[in-house]
Amino acid sequence: MKKSITVLLLFWATLVAAQESNNGKRLWAKSILNEKAPDLVVEKWISKQPDTKGKFVLIDFWATWCGPCRAYIPTLNDLQKKYADKLTIIGLSNEAAEKVEAFDNPKINYFEAIDTKGVIKDSLQVKGIPHAILIDPKGIVRWEGFPLLQGNQLTEEVIKGLLEKYKN
Repeated sequence: MKKSITVLLLFWATLVAAQESNNGKRLWAKSILNEKAPDLVVEKWISKQPDTKGKFVLIDFWATWCGPCRAYIPTLNDLQKKYADKLTIIGLSNEAAEKVEAFDNPKINYFEAIDTKGVIKDSLQVKGIPHAILIDPKGIVRWEGFPLLQGNQLTEEVIKGLLEKYKN
């Protein structure tokens, strides 16, 4: 039992420590890991505007036509439900409001906004979606990248570890 717990703790520590650098992880954007996050600029909120004060914020750059984006929505829904007291998830699309408002497969249960000018997306030089950044309550980016990248997925275990490590 002790050995199993030790192995589990080492595995968990490796997951969390791996976020200290990208360790050569393939990015389709400029890296801003451990840097101040850009200001959240939205053109229009599709949902109500969230209160992010004192919370982690996960911004997911996505589009209605993007298969991997759609595949990740159920995971984001689950994370928002489970960690709502500590984490605010925002789906940010550069598509027209009508297109995002009409999207419902799968249904999104977190906050949504549009930025048709792509202000944040362009500042991060995002060239592939989905692309996510996790920002701690102090405004520092603690995770970035393609959340479904083999070997570097943004899973509940990774989120849980980062929430614990960088809490206020």
